[in-house]
Amino acid sequence: MTDQIRRSSRSVCVNVSEAYRKRQYPLHFVSKLSDADMENSETGVWLDFAIACKYLRDDEYEKLLQQNQEIGKLINFMMQHPEKFGSKKP
Repeated sequence: MTDQIRRSSRSVCVNVSEAYRKRQYPLHFVSKLSDADMENSETGVWLDFAIACKYLRDDEYEKLLQQNQEIGKLINFMMQHPEKFGSKKP
């Protein structure tokens, strides 16, 4: 489970980086951000499994879940406002 959380959370960063490099292509930019959002959601599911299996303390889970949700909000903002990141709205 730790490996899954690491892979999905790292994939968020990779997809955001790829999106930024493709920002001159608005649809590609948003598509890569959508991939990042999907990976972030997967990370949240793995965190849910981790707390259900008692692999995390409640306070650790709450902290990680809060960070996960904040990342989701930031990705969503980027998708809704690509022009603020050097792209054009699709």
